[in-house]
Amino acid sequence: MLDTSDQQTFSSHFILDKDEILSDYKLAVTSREVSLLGRKDVFMGRGKFGIFGDGKEVAQIALSKVFRKGDFRSGYYRDQTLVAALGDLTWQQFFAQLYAHADIEHDVFSAGRSMNAHYGNRWVDSEGHWLRQTEHFNHVMDVSSTAGQIPRSVGLAFASKLYRQNGELKNMDGFSRNGNEICFATVGDASTSQGMFLESVNAAGVLQIPIIFSIWDDGYGISVPLEYQTTKQSISKALSGFQRNEDEEGLEIIRVKGWDYVALIEAYQKAARLARDQHIPCLVHVDELTQPQGHSASGSHERYKSKDRLAWEAKHDCNQKLREWILNEKIASEDELLQIEEEAKEEAKKARNDAWNAIRTPIQKELNEAISILELALKSTGQKNAVLNLKKELKGKQNPLRKDAIHTVKKLLRILAQENNAAISEAQEFITRNTKKGETQYNTFLYSEFETSPLKVEPVAPKYSSKPTLLSGHQIINRYFDGLLKHDPRVFAIGEDVGNIGDVNQGFAGLQAKHGKLRVDDTGIRETTIIGQGIGAAMRGLRPIVEVQYFDYIYYCLATLTDDLASLRYRTYGQQLAPLIVRTRGHRLEGIWHSGSPMAVMLHSLRGLHILVPRNFVQAAGLYNTLLAGDDPALMIEPLNAYRLKEKLPDNLDKIRIPLGQPDIIREGNDITIVTYGSMCNIVLSAAIELERVGIHAEVIDVQTLLPFDVNQSILTSLKKTSRIIFADEDMPGGASAYMMQQVIEAHGGYQFLDAKPTTISAKAHRPPYGSEGDYFTKPNEDDVFDAAYKIMQEAFPNQFK
Repeated sequence: MLDTSDQQTFSSHFILDKDEILSDYKLAVTSREVSLLGRKDVFMGRGKFGIFGDGKEVAQIALSKVFRKGDFRSGYYRDQTLVAALGDLTWQQFFAQLYAHADIEHDVFSAGRSMNAHYGNRWVDSEGHWLRQTEHFNHVMDVSSTAGQIPRSVGLAFASKLYRQNGELKNMDGFSRNGNEICFATVGDASTSQGMFLESVNAAGVLQIPIIFSIWDDGYGISVPLEYQTTKQSISKALSGFQRNEDEEGLEIIRVKGWDYVALIEAYQKAARLARDQHIPCLVHVDELTQPQGHSASGSHERYKSKDRLAWEAKHDCNQKLREWILNEKIASEDELLQIEEEAKEEAKKARNDAWNAIRTPIQKELNEAISILELALKSTGQKNAVLNLKKELKGKQNPLRKDAIHTVKKLLRILAQENNAAISEAQEFITRNTKKGETQYNTFLYSEFETSPLKVEPVAPKYSSKPTLLSGHQIINRYFDGLLKHDPRVFAIGEDVGNIGDVNQGFAGLQAKHGKLRVDDTGIRETTIIGQGIGAAMRGLRPIVEVQYFDYIYYCLATLTDDLASLRYRTYGQQLAPLIVRTRGHRLEGIWHSGSPMAVMLHSLRGLHILVPRNFVQAAGLYNTLLAGDDPALMIEPLNAYRLKEKLPDNLDKIRIPLGQPDIIREGNDITIVTYGSMCNIVLSAAIELERVGIHAEVIDVQTLLPFDVNQSILTSLKKTSRIIFADEDMPGGASAYMMQQVIEAHGGYQFLDAKPTTISAKAHRPPYGSEGDYFTKPNEDDVFDAAYKIMQEAFPNQFK
């Protein structure tokens, strides 16, 4: 029992006083209250969807006691108590996010972009420069996809290993204190069945990094119980082979009851010492948790839990158990706890009301303005009934939104279209102003909008001596990477076969021996966590280049790329970034699983990354430099069939900066424009030579980057000259060629200058078979380009081109 004379309780590892215990209890109760109120708000229509952290409060409070400034939470959408315990979430902010308040001063995490229970903190200042991470509790903005937060956790912890072991990083102030930082990765027990989780646990054990996986185990994954989820119905038992011992490295696996306050604190004290001091990865399996409101506001858990289970949950609720312990240990009286509970309820209610009033006040102002415009229209319109109906409809809406005001005013303009009504100009100004406001709130920060953006990097052209050295493409890029590693200690490269043999095409040949394993290293065959390792490290100020060996293999890690990396800046309203470079090789490969051209998938999945498609390796070096001078993530697709082609070595290889989104005219012509990229450039150039022999002068344009695409509309300038255009690539029909055509013909207005139907050249609508014959009949070749261009010219000049 607690000795009330000194108001302290002791264990072998920590001391707690009465004030701290009662503060913890109040936090747990308040967190539960906001969960209960939040669910009610969803049912009332105030929130669109709700997911809450009820049942996990005590475990998260225990975790918070070992969380230090500089540490990272890579979390789960039930971490509200942990974030609040660290002082990084107020309950008004909790409700502001539930109500999707599109104001960064209220929903400080995402400005209304992420659903509730997704928490992050600001990593950059108003100019886009890094803040000092060592002075904050760092929260990576959560993702909803189950286990989606786990791959990046590997990289967040791996960065601590680099900061501790790589002496060249000691001058990077504000990112680390000698690698003492832990990544706390939290996940629901059902999500441990995901491959992302299992791959990450394995990677953590191999790498020996300071990560603590916290498994919140409440016995269910939505409605599916443990016996369907996990071998032995226990993730800690299932992973017992990963347990370290005296002879073998591995993970420290700790199992603890989620309602046992003292045991939870002891468990996290143990895990934190191992992870922080010795970089031993840990897994804390917190079981016997409950989920009192079920999975989310979309359904009731009474539908799938038995009466016995519901009774067990009521008895083992962590807050109730903490209450019983406090009373049994005579830490506080029943009256004291009742007072705390009443204060918690009032605090939760006030936060809810304040958040609701904060979001409704500006909305009501716009609604009132819309009604005033309607009333002005009524003074002189000949269609009073129609306008009165609009007014009645708007005023009759329950919890109307900004969009209702804009929609109503737009409908008013349609009604007044044939009138000379004084309300028209006010309605137009209202729509323009509020549409622009909406664009700022919801359409910004897909990419960097700071001066640190790679789009604002000053270009530097290659310079050549009078007799430049000729090298193969792989030698060019190898020389480039050597210089990069020498001059930028933030850069490291990892991937399958990257280290010892220097990658399958020798881009890093000899560089591990020269720069060490911390800078150039191999990984296992684990694409998802290769990407995660890069994302997390990039979030901590490093500049990783991570390799997916061949372009087709990117499907293995696509979920992590699209759900996490591509949306990071957008979903945090520009507050977080991960300037990762994903390196792969593609184009002109042969075979069903090695086609090298899944470009359409990338274009539509990876908005938020730049997609670069160099045709040679001098160009690739210049694009790498531009990316490294900026702060956005990117996918670099090197041309596989150019590694052995000869190129001129520039004198300033390490200084070249090729601007993003600016196509390169690689052959001038007046008759027809052919737009392409990557390895297709050489094919199109060969076709252009053949076309010239029959009197057709093709202008060949290499777009260089697909995202961004032709920011200055230079292809349009060529089209104005030729009036005919072909878009060629080796993707499937409707893919990148169709994307390029849509950009030039529709978005840039190129349709106005066409004298012939715009044409796309692409591969067949299936993956290519293996072998050169299969390649010829399924992917575009020189003959296809020639025939397409000749046909267009024949239509215009049938007598000249038979």
